[in-house]
Amino acid sequence: MVDKYSAEDVAKAGRLKQIRMVAQLVNQQNKRALPITFGAALGIIVVAVLIGLFTHTLAFLIPLGILLGLLAGMVLFGRFAQAAQYSAIDGQLGAAAAVLQQLRGDWTVTPAVTGNRTMDVVHRAVGRPGVVLVGEGVPARVAALLAAERKKTERVAHGVPVHEFQAGNEEGQIPVRKLQRKIMTLPRELRPAAVSDLNYRLKALQPTMQMPKGPMPKGARQPRMPKPR
Repeated sequence: MVDKYSAEDVAKAGRLKQIRMVAQLVNQQNKRALPITFGAALGIIVVAVLIGLFTHTLAFLIPLGILLGLLAGMVLFGRFAQAAQYSAIDGQLGAAAAVLQQLRGDWTVTPAVTGNRTMDVVHRAVGRPGVVLVGEGVPARVAALLAAERKKTERVAHGVPVHEFQAGNEEGQIPVRKLQRKIMTLPRELRPAAVSDLNYRLKALQPTMQMPKGPMPKGARQPRMPKPR
């Protein structure tokens, strides 16, 4: 099972154990990921050593090669880990909400602001691009939910851009793995003060459906890992 470890297990683990748990998840999703990661890191170190031998600069290039190799390995491992996470939650109820809660920057995310008995839901994220509504479920039913939520939002968010997306793998939907990138490329049209005012006004819109925050699959949350600055 992909969700061998629960989110609580990962949270309680130490940093090295967290990395080991994530490595096992990555290996389950992609058997070539770890060999590629280690191979890239080792290859950079070997190239640095060979150049150092020919140029008689081993003392300089060995530390540099190790540093660059580790950096490349960490970047690749982070990307493979993110891909494994998206694969683990893809198709699960709440996957879109999990992605929204990982948006970088000043975003306010409200999962399941509206939904129906068949578990089609709409989530809301508020940031400098305006209001982002993301639905997941059967496309036809989600489209109706998005339209109704847009009208309700526009009553209190006068003149604020409202963006609508459907998360999923059917035609006209955005795959979960591409959702974050899509939202982060939206133009920033609001100032921080306007975003705060918008959040205040949107508080008047009470959610019509309650749903737990975060990814629905047990253990699908990716633990934080050291990333190169």
